[in-house]
Amino acid sequence: MKQISATDLAAALQSATPPVLLDVREDFEREAFHIGGIWIPLAELIHQKDRIPQDQPVVIYCRKGIRSLIAIQKLEDRFGFDNLINLEGGMDAWHKAGLARP
Repeated sequence: MKQISATDLAAALQSATPPVLLDVREDFEREAFHIGGIWIPLAELIHQKDRIPQDQPVVIYCRKGIRSLIAIQKLEDRFGFDNLINLEGGMDAWHKAGLARP
């Protein structure tokens, strides 16, 4: 499974071809802080899979990187996605790295 660190993601978001972001947290978590992208809570992911591009890199994030791993496993196993990247450590790692919103 592909992973990306918070600092590497911050740099990628500033590039000419940034990855798509997918937030799989709950609404209250997203309201508190997010770094953008598509929002699909983990529980709704399977029903809304068509909203996720398959032709470009997609970085999936949550609070600690666990729900995003689950999301990737589900999408890869059931639907053959091969473009998904986990944000290692999730938003906790983003904050610990001292990163602001992109």
